[in-house]
Amino acid sequence: MIMPRGSNQLLLPVNPFFIGLTLLVALGLNMLPLGRQPALPDLLALVLVFWNVHQPRRVGVGLAFMFGLMMDVHDGARLGQHALAYSLLSFGAIAMHRRLLWFGPIEQALQVLPLFVVATLVSVAARMAVGGMFPGWSFLLSPLFESLLWPLAAALLLAPQRRAPDPDENRPL
Repeated sequence: MIMPRGSNQLLLPVNPFFIGLTLLVALGLNMLPLGRQPALPDLLALVLVFWNVHQPRRVGVGLAFMFGLMMDVHDGARLGQHALAYSLLSFGAIAMHRRLLWFGPIEQALQVLPLFVVATLVSVAARMAVGGMFPGWSFLLSPLFESLLWPLAAALLLAPQRRAPDPDENRPL
């Protein structure tokens, strides 16, 4: 397969410990007591989608479901609300991961925005289906903020895998 030209470079293999650490840090940041503001970005969803796109064999729908259950228990939400949203989000990210990797971070952010919107709408619909209150239209800002954070997340989460520029002429890789 011909690789696209540009800033794409060969990356070192990702450390599974680093994947787990980033997911746990994102879970911890989601669990911070910042109040119930519907416009806050879901950092765990952002990191899950990132690893679904870049490492779909290691981070899949099952792991997204488990993290969703943890968020349901933490938020006191109906059991399965976040789990359903994260599972759909993960499935969508894995389904489009090959196409998404051909683009730069800005273009990727535009393409994952619909995934974040659908996941947010599913979560709100599940909450309202069991008698929850409508959170107001500001909840639609959350997917926008998650999409805007995508290039920053890509830069931070891929940083440990980047190779240092090596001027060795005998080794092309």
